[in-house]
Amino acid sequence: MKNVGEAPQEELATGERSTRNRVARSILDHGPSTVADLAKRLGLTQAAVRRHLDSLVHENVVEPREQRVYGARTRGRPAKVFALTDCGRDAFDQSYDKLAAEALRWIAERHGESALVAFARDRIAAQAEAYKTAIDAAPPEQRTEALAKALTADGYAATARSAPIGEQLCQHHCPVAHVAEQFPQLCEAETEMFSALLGTHVQRLATIAHGDGVCTTFIPRSGSGKSPEAAPPAQPAQTAKSFHSASASTAGRNPA
Repeated sequence: MKNVGEAPQEELATGERSTRNRVARSILDHGPSTVADLAKRLGLTQAAVRRHLDSLVHENVVEPREQRVYGARTRGRPAKVFALTDCGRDAFDQSYDKLAAEALRWIAERHGESALVAFARDRIAAQAEAYKTAIDAAPPEQRTEALAKALTADGYAATARSAPIGEQLCQHHCPVAHVAEQFPQLCEAETEMFSALLGTHVQRLATIAHGDGVCTTFIPRSGSGKSPEAAPPAQPAQTAKSFHSASASTAGRNPA
């Protein structure tokens, strides 16, 4: 539910979301559930449960199914139950980041950093095919924008904006940020991919994995001949001094 400006309505919206989360959590804890089951467990009316389920179905958090019947079927249609979707399960705490970090650490310890770099490049190469198709279909002046849209479709919430001597590609979300904090090779492989796809040297100015608010990549204008350091990353409050300090660090960035 979208929050609006007035405090009482904001409180109502917060309460609605809290109850909706309880409905989803109950399904997680107890498995596919009927409206009657949920109403009994949560102390709600069935009408209220249905209203929250309608919203959760719309948000692709739960989905309705026919209840499985074991043994002889009784007369009438099976009761409808509601189960979490994959998207709904992902909304709850998972251990995927920890598992991924442990796997990468095992690769580095057993086979060396070169194997880790090879994995990062191989992983990003699989994503690059779709990005290349989008870029090749765009006119030269819209290639960065095309890449941003392709990244957004993959969950990176990316935008492209003009900079004094080029463009900035800004990724406002990173699905692997927690793992990339420990393994900046993932960021470095991504930066290499951007350079290859756009056919020019690019400079990673900031990363979410390094603690910045946005992953920012500078893409020089063709023939500008100027250093990418001249363009500040997409952080309005950042001063020139703090920017140069951040650029000196290589964690989560390509080496200059």
